[in-house]
Amino acid sequence: MVRKIEGPARIPVPGGKLIDEHVGRVSSGDEAISIAHMTAPPGWEEPAQTPSFTEYTVVLRGTVIVEHAEGVTEVAAGQSLVTEPGEKVRYRVGPEGAEYIAVCLPAFAPDAAGRD
Repeated sequence: MVRKIEGPARIPVPGGKLIDEHVGRVSSGDEAISIAHMTAPPGWEEPAQTPSFTEYTVVLRGTVIVEHAEGVTEVAAGQSLVTEPGEKVRYRVGPEGAEYIAVCLPAFAPDAAGRD
């Protein structure tokens, strides 16, 4: 069955980051996958988390910085990152902010993020 989704659902989050979920639990009722367009202001950061989903991040603009057990990984525009379930990570962005696409399998849910 073909399903057209008219537009993303805006997910409210503190800190000035915008999350526009195109596919997922909120926008389309899909629990298997979520696809969201993120826009984070300069210097944005969030608490560490240990999610129970795989997250694929495609950076469109700026730099996404990920702290993890092996160190810190900077992901610039045109690059991508994959984090695995059970891996403790902390996301932040550089001084210019960042715009990126996040794909989560299964779909993102606040209780599955495992935030500190």
